[in-house]
Amino acid sequence: MTSPSAARRRSAADAASTTLGAILDAIPFACAAFSRANGALVAGNDRFDEAFSALPGYRDRAQLLSALGVAGDDDGAEAKAPHSGHWYALHWRTLALDKGEFDLLTAVDISERLEALDTHKHQQEKLLFTSRLMSVGEMAATLAHEMNQPLAAIVNYLNGSLRLVGQAGGPAQVERALVAARTQAEHASAVIARVREFVRAREPRRDAHDVAVIAGTVLELLRLEAERQQLRIDLALAGTLPAVYADRVMVEQVLLNLVKNAIEAMREVPSAQRELRIEGRVNLDDEVEVRVLDRGGGLSAADSEQLFSPFFTTKSDGLGIGLAICRSIIEYHEGRLFFEPRPGGGSVFAFTLPKAEGRI
Repeated sequence: MTSPSAARRRSAADAASTTLGAILDAIPFACAAFSRANGALVAGNDRFDEAFSALPGYRDRAQLLSALGVAGDDDGAEAKAPHSGHWYALHWRTLALDKGEFDLLTAVDISERLEALDTHKHQQEKLLFTSRLMSVGEMAATLAHEMNQPLAAIVNYLNGSLRLVGQAGGPAQVERALVAARTQAEHASAVIARVREFVRAREPRRDAHDVAVIAGTVLELLRLEAERQQLRIDLALAGTLPAVYADRVMVEQVLLNLVKNAIEAMREVPSAQRELRIEGRVNLDDEVEVRVLDRGGGLSAADSEQLFSPFFTTKSDGLGIGLAICRSIIEYHEGRLFFEPRPGGGSVFAFTLPKAEGRI
């Protein structure tokens, strides 16, 4: 048989729950009151039930907070409901009534606001990228126009020189040097033509390409420079490296620029320490990652933050547009170009490209 005092306490609790329920029902977002004595749910409005009733133990304050990943002593937090994916701004307040003290929880659904912020941030990043691309495009168009005619003249002079050497039966070494120079000039002309197309069309011509072939082309173009600098170049590509979905000439130009920068960074380094390494692997994001590692003097923290800004350069005679153009090319390929210091001294410049599988 229930004692009169127990009955009175239960009646008071029921009255408190009824009063709180009426108050909470008038609040336009999820709201609930928990007993400060034992953490049990005393009352909650319909919006609270809709938001959290699917969570196990939602009628207990500690279990609800645990399910939402919120520390028990937080009086304000943002949390994601694991069952619905909705984000809520949570706030706790102590509510004192004549029937006792309660922990009042308000939970405002902020999913739409966060989605709007993400959309706004994405639009801002897209505008910044477009603005940067326009600047780089203007520079590239100007350079292409200014360099096209001198390169055509160089190729013509070299062809004429080769004809004269052939007619005169000149030394084989001279002929080989002229052929190598013509190959370099023709490659530069191809790069200029593709850059002009890139600026005009705003879309690379992508297909499946083997990174080893791209790297081999670049190393052949820089072979004489490496020999002159007494530089050792190691090519370390994963044996199972998949083909990339890329514009071959453009990616060659990016890799060529990074390798040339690495060679220049080691000019003051003793020849025995001039080690350049090109690595290729599939990273944790399932992208093909190409890395160029040098043993140069490295970069300061201040310089590394500005590396990819147009017109910034660490070279006394540099224009500061190479890395900016490279970054735009890689971003057009849905990849990233980034820098990190090399353990033991030097720099690492790396870029990612999507795999060709599923793209062709």
